[in-house]
Amino acid sequence: MSRRPLRVTTVCSGNICRSPIAEYVLRRAVEEAGLGDDVVVDSAGIGAWHVGDPADRRTREVLRAHGYDGDPHRAQQITRRWFSTHDEPDLLLAMDATHYDDLRRLAPHAEVVMMRRFDPDLADLPHPSSDLDVPDPYYGGMDGFEDVLAMVERATPGTVAHIRQLLRDRV
Repeated sequence: MSRRPLRVTTVCSGNICRSPIAEYVLRRAVEEAGLGDDVVVDSAGIGAWHVGDPADRRTREVLRAHGYDGDPHRAQQITRRWFSTHDEPDLLLAMDATHYDDLRRLAPHAEVVMMRRFDPDLADLPHPSSDLDVPDPYYGGMDGFEDVLAMVERATPGTVAHIRQLLRDRV
């Protein structure tokens, strides 16, 4: 009997900037770690503003500029109903403290972690904390999207290590 893959969902406000960047970066890292058959990575937003829309143009540009390609992204909203229509995520990765709080209310039994908790340079910060926020680049320029990508990439090796541990714990 095969086991359902571990499901990891990255979450931001509208699912067009931060969480798609985290989704694409983490998905590649999971594949490169040889875990692609065991882990499914997706993303969602807390709000419904952009449901069905592609990722922000600047998100797509920064991902493409750094060699991240993949299936076209379509924004989706994470709600209580979402949990009944999707396989329940094993790990929810919040992009900021507000998303963390929202996810704890939506999914009180799920593991919710701020993604930057896995950045080794931030290991001493309390969790959750706004000091671990990935800032929303939506109202700024390309430099904000570059910053988001850099923050996510720094946290990704630790995130993959945590995913490995979750997989070992399932055995």
